[in-house]
Amino acid sequence: MTRFSAFALVKNALTGQKGWEAQWPDSQPKQEYDVVIVGAGGHGLGAAYYLAKEHGITNVAVVEKGWLGGGNTGRNTTIIRSNYLYDESARLYDHALDLWEGLSQELNYNVMFSRRGVLMLAHNVHDVQSFQRHVHANRLNGVDNKWLTPWEAKQFCPILNIDQDARYPVLGAALQRRAGTARHDAVAWGYARGAAARGVDIIQNCPVTAIRRDASGRVAGVETGRGFIRAKKVAVSAAGHTSVVMDSAGVRLPLESFPLQALVSEPVKPCMPCVVMSNAVHAYMSQSDKGELVIGSGTDQYTSYSQRGGLPLIEHTLAAICEIFPTVTRMRMLRKWGGTVDVTPDRSAILGKTPVPGLYVNCGWGTGGFKATPGAAHVLAWTVAKDEPHPINAPFTLERFTSGRLIDEAAAAAVAH
Repeated sequence: MTRFSAFALVKNALTGQKGWEAQWPDSQPKQEYDVVIVGAGGHGLGAAYYLAKEHGITNVAVVEKGWLGGGNTGRNTTIIRSNYLYDESARLYDHALDLWEGLSQELNYNVMFSRRGVLMLAHNVHDVQSFQRHVHANRLNGVDNKWLTPWEAKQFCPILNIDQDARYPVLGAALQRRAGTARHDAVAWGYARGAAARGVDIIQNCPVTAIRRDASGRVAGVETGRGFIRAKKVAVSAAGHTSVVMDSAGVRLPLESFPLQALVSEPVKPCMPCVVMSNAVHAYMSQSDKGELVIGSGTDQYTSYSQRGGLPLIEHTLAAICEIFPTVTRMRMLRKWGGTVDVTPDRSAILGKTPVPGLYVNCGWGTGGFKATPGAAHVLAWTVAKDEPHPINAPFTLERFTSGRLIDEAAAAAVAH
């Protein structure tokens, strides 16, 4: 694998850019693997990378029904933060943020991580109390978070409307300076390149139709559009379609899948230095490196496996954005898209072993999947390799829904489900 460097750029510039090799091969499936990972998004590719790099398990296949990164990894709004409420969530998301900060160097691939800060607005007394509680809880867990007055919030984001007679008055805000954004496609490409260089097969356009078990009940492999692939272990990281895949193995999950929409405006000169989120109105906005205003909303109100959502939710979101940022009211929207998110009853992920020996699952991230990418991938690889949970993901078991040890992050998710 050619390392990216200033020397490599100069060398290839002088040779007509003909010296670059393919970033990863489009592999054909073998008959058997030690591990098959279902889903070639950031989580699945990252898990394959860490299995190979940290655990020496290289006979791995990542199987994707479409193209690499064509699911939620390439369909989100790129926000990264770790200011979640409960101890378990704070450890998991802060572990991810630690990995985000050095990910470009780790992968020798620029994932364009930008530590620009995430500002979470409070519009009423309940918001103020809730976010101040978050600030105190985060500090106890070593997670940076700071409470700002309306004037301090406007200083941090000058286009913010803090008029107290506004429809959504800003009464304060919680700021995590260490948070920010990254390039979603680059994350998938970087992990794919690193995993392939260590011997992992990445198999695209190969839908998994079922997970098969042997007579003892243990995982035997996966049925795909290209035939049966035997595997000693199978890890499912298929986002909104996880429940369908797992059902074929006889494992029912407490998941609901919803469309989640986003859109971007025409590009303008830099006007927004951070990410701003509003839980009360289900809207958030940042500015991309190309100058587009990236706008996200809450999930649609109906369950669906579609990657398209309804127009009324977009209208509600844009109305709220225009109230909070009056300076953008005349901006034109260029395009919108959607993903399919899987949501658990407590709005926290399921990450670990299942009742089926050799079968592992990574799901239920809701709107938090992208920000957790390196952390979730890292602990999933640990769990698969050692057949036991990492201390960080140990609380995120499927059994918590029967034991009652829930991790209710509905409020901290910032965009209510």
